Amino acid sequence: MGKNYKNAVKLLTSQGKFYIDLGLDRISKVMELLGNPQDKLEYFHVAGTNGKGSVCAILASVLRQAGKKVGLYTSPHIFEYTERIQVLDCQNNLSPSRQISKEAFSRLVFEICEIADKNDIHLTEFEILTAVMFKYFEEQKVDVVVLETGLGGRFDATNIIKKNLCAIITHIDLDHTERLGKTKDEIAFEKAGIIKPNCPIVTSEGYEAIRDKADECNSLLLMISPFEDTTNLSLKGTYQQENLSLALAAIRLVYPFLSEDIIQEGLKHVQHPCRFQMIDENLLVDAAHNPNGAMALRESLDFYYPNKKRRFVFGCLKHKNYPKMMNILFDKNDEIYLYHFNYPNSATVEELSSACPFEAKVFTSLSDLPKEENTLTIVCGSFYMLNEIISPSRLH
Repeated sequence: MGKNYKNAVKLLTSQGKFYIDLGLDRISKVMELLGNPQDKLEYFHVAGTNGKGSVCAILASVLRQAGKKVGLYTSPHIFEYTERIQVLDCQNNLSPSRQISKEAFSRLVFEICEIADKNDIHLTEFEILTAVMFKYFEEQKVDVVVLETGLGGRFDATNIIKKNLCAIITHIDLDHTERLGKTKDEIAFEKAGIIKPNCPIVTSEGYEAIRDKADECNSLLLMISPFEDTTNLSLKGTYQQENLSLALAAIRLVYPFLSEDIIQEGLKHVQHPCRFQMIDENLLVDAAHNPNGAMALRESLDFYYPNKKRRFVFGCLKHKNYPKMMNILFDKNDEIYLYHFNYPNSATVEELSSACPFEAKVFTSLSDLPKEENTLTIVCGSFYMLNEIISPSRLH
């Protein structure tokens, strides 16, 4: 097997890799064999149900503006795995070159898989990617890493770090309940697992589990309300006020002397595709993939585009609460198209249609939709459908 990007992706998605098995033992063993590169880096660690990616994007852009060389680790990707691992510095903030190269990505995937196989360690896809990230950021000698959890917190692969500059817990809601718990309190307990001894925690969530973990770790707990002015923030959406408030509270806590001018300039250059993103005058893409995300999208549509007719293109994974999402999003006057996309566990059109509160059609492509001047087309429901509908060039 040639050690190229195509084969690296094939290895990542091969049987035995493409599954979820929460725990820290496997990745801890592999990182030790790699020399524990994660111990040589500093982190802002971000967990939560909704808003993690936006908070990470804001943190990375402001820190870059402050002159830091920033490693940014997020998930999932939309088009390429390389989107998940990025290095931002003063030269490349607006450049695709900030992503890890396919050559470096492939080299590290094969290196880590070979080490794991040689030692009979069976890594998941996310564990491999997380190991690649830690090793790459060490090689790049980044000043600080903005680290987004994949799922939960306590047993998430990113949580092998021993300390952080600051932990951030964003909005918590019911999602991934089969793994994280059936109640918000249980989910909050899992998210609180990223709190480290004597390291501050910033959150807008007042769950007892978070307070208890902060007390146990002797960690400063900073509770914030959404109050920041989003005028200069390049990301749109009413929900971004809370994300911005969390990110800036963390930055000001860690870097109290950072000037307001640098912060505001950094906000102008935040990049985070597919979060209430206008592609053109009548096409909007949003990665809302659970009921809370659907509610945030609906509120933003009502705020920004109250007078436009709405046309939804909606697809979703089977294990998500898509009946509730559709009831939140759709109105009787909306035009609705349903889409079954090419991804494991994607809900079929028949399954979506049976739960849809209004009459819906089958989506084929954007070019097949009728052209109507005052109609806003909204593509939403899952990250994993976007690469089949929107071309990469339209998102940048």
